[in-house]
Amino acid sequence: MLQTASTLSEASPSNRLALAALVLGGAAIGGSPIFVRLSEVGPMATAFWRVALALIPIFIVSLMKKDAGPKPQNLSDYGMLVLPGVMLALDLAAWHLSLTMTSVANATLLANLAPVFVTLIAVLFFRARTSGVFLLGLLLALAGVVILKGGPAGLGNGDLSGDGAAMIAAFFYACYILAIGRLRSRFDTIRIMLWSTASAAVCIFPIAFFFEGQMLPATLYGWSILFGLAFISHAGGQVAITYALAYLPPAFSSLTLLLQPVVAAILAWALLNEAIGTMQALGAAVVLAGIMVARTSRASA
Repeated sequence: MLQTASTLSEASPSNRLALAALVLGGAAIGGSPIFVRLSEVGPMATAFWRVALALIPIFIVSLMKKDAGPKPQNLSDYGMLVLPGVMLALDLAAWHLSLTMTSVANATLLANLAPVFVTLIAVLFFRARTSGVFLLGLLLALAGVVILKGGPAGLGNGDLSGDGAAMIAAFFYACYILAIGRLRSRFDTIRIMLWSTASAAVCIFPIAFFFEGQMLPATLYGWSILFGLAFISHAGGQVAITYALAYLPPAFSSLTLLLQPVVAAILAWALLNEAIGTMQALGAAVVLAGIMVARTSRASA
């Protein structure tokens, strides 16, 4: 069952630590759109370096761990370890592309539809039960998307394709969260992150190489942006969230996305001079309110 705030307040020390990791992980990922916008290479190349460079600290930690937990035993196990990386590659490709086509605020807020997708997938494919509260949250979130775009008339503006890419990213991130959640009952955090990050890099590289060509940043500043994205947002944020998924339900864990628009909006305002208008702020509030309502509905996964 999904855990409510009152349930979590009475959780064990392990659950409280997991909740803290979840919050920190969400905040770390919240800075990723700024790194992407400041990158000197294209969105696909940036996505590749995000996961490829993140392998450095993840691999070092894996070597230092004395007990890495159970190892994969058969092809099915290896396939399950690779699957989150494939979903992550599709998520990053779509989201990084959206960040070059629409505003940081729009891309980040629309990616926040992932918790709704998490619950929908759980209901349709894992026989989870849902309620009218969830449906209310879903409708509220979708209404917020319309308001975010300036009402029905605003849905046809020039960055609609970028917003669509962000929503596609939300779907694949939901698949990633669910796949990681299933694995955490069997494998250690670092083993999952090592396999999923490596497989994501393998999937993204040919896309970046053939469609963008330029893979290397031109300056030391460009490399620092890529290392910041890889070490802070991926190696830091995703590892923290993967750890938390051993103790918290995947649907609740996707709630960490709610931290991203707050962090992204503050950084976009401070570093990119992106102002948020009244209509956009109202739409953002309605989207977040809808997701919060959907996430507080009780459903079993």
